[in-house]
Amino acid sequence: MITVETSSKSVGKYVDTKHAETVIREYKHERWVANSEKIGKEDSTSAWWSIEEIEGFLANAKANGADGLKMYFAAYPKDFAEKPEYAGRQTLVMVATEEVATTEGKVNKDLYIKDGENSSVMAYNMGRLTPPWVKGGDEFTGDDWGLGMTIVDRGDKGFCII
Repeated sequence: MITVETSSKSVGKYVDTKHAETVIREYKHERWVANSEKIGKEDSTSAWWSIEEIEGFLANAKANGADGLKMYFAAYPKDFAEKPEYAGRQTLVMVATEEVATTEGKVNKDLYIKDGENSSVMAYNMGRLTPPWVKGGDEFTGDDWGLGMTIVDRGDKGFCII
């Protein structure tokens, strides 16, 4: 009998609420305060996309040979005119990847697709950032703080809840 060995490409795992809240709280204490100070306003703590649009991006990525996805931490330029309320805030950029064998082993390279004579990375961005977006439009309604609600001591600038 011939046995064919297959290897899973899975690298992540499901985590429980405690883990999610711990790493989110750690981010807020270790990164968010400094980021907010640097840009002069509350930085974003999340980016949201609908399941439908993520499924569409993944289907398009698969159709173009992708076998993975990278989530790049990123920030909008300070003069971002397309959505001025996003200017300077952090975001996530989803980039389709493909596994490629190199002399040093397998790597997950960003996927570029051709459009005529040009090629461009297959990427997705412009999710709904919080802040500045809050449930209910311009005002926070208070019924969904999300995971990791944290009280942050900003020293002489007081406390804030994020």
